Amino acid sequence: MSFDPTPRLDGRVAVIAGGLGAIGYATAQRLAALGASCVLLHRHADDADARTAALPAAAGQRHLALQADIVDTSSLQRAAAAVQEGFGRCDILVNSAGHTRPVPAADLDGLSDELIDDLMRANFRGVFATIRAFVPLLKASGDGLVVNISSIAGFTGVGSNLAYVAAKAGLDVVGDALAKVLAPAVRVVSVSPGAVESGFVPGRGDAFKAQMAQTTPLGRIGTPQDVAATVEALATTLRFVTGTRIVVDGGRHL
Repeated sequence: MSFDPTPRLDGRVAVIAGGLGAIGYATAQRLAALGASCVLLHRHADDADARTAALPAAAGQRHLALQADIVDTSSLQRAAAAVQEGFGRCDILVNSAGHTRPVPAADLDGLSDELIDDLMRANFRGVFATIRAFVPLLKASGDGLVVNISSIAGFTGVGSNLAYVAAKAGLDVVGDALAKVLAPAVRVVSVSPGAVESGFVPGRGDAFKAQMAQTTPLGRIGTPQDVAATVEALATTLRFVTGTRIVVDGGRHL
């Protein structure tokens, strides 16, 4: 492998878990615009087919919405089999699925055992299970890329709750381990946003966003496009990168 930069992704297939979420869909738009065929994994959405059809598409390029739940390994295996049958390959896997709930770090009782298990299952185990399901296709590509959408919570210890912090920290470390064992056929990178303009964290309105912007060195919170642009760069320009995290937070962690 030369790992030389490439301006286009023609002929490549990108699978995006959480593909209808803010970051996942922004990523699909960017990768599709560069020629990749995109498979959007989602749990359930009535507009999945319509939104998938709205992605940029040129000759020889097609997109697909597939229902799969990252906490259900059998559904991930079925999705991987469908990608194998329909496209014959997977070159890029973006893990942007997950969820969280605000619980102050000092509220230890508010972080119940059930909530801890739920958040770890969705934000750590589910990501690992998705990689596990698609890694045979990624290895067969010989030029595979896994991008895990992580969070600065994973290294700052500050986030929506402590279970989410732990899940993202674990994801980063396991991502580094996978980058070593899957090289050189597959690269693995964490992309770590700070606060992002989306509905990912319930209950965070305009006042919260304004406060975050005031305490962020670059003067605003992130957008889904900021994160998607980083994924695009890893697929095209930053190709000699693996086993690390790229922070996309406007300096929020400083």
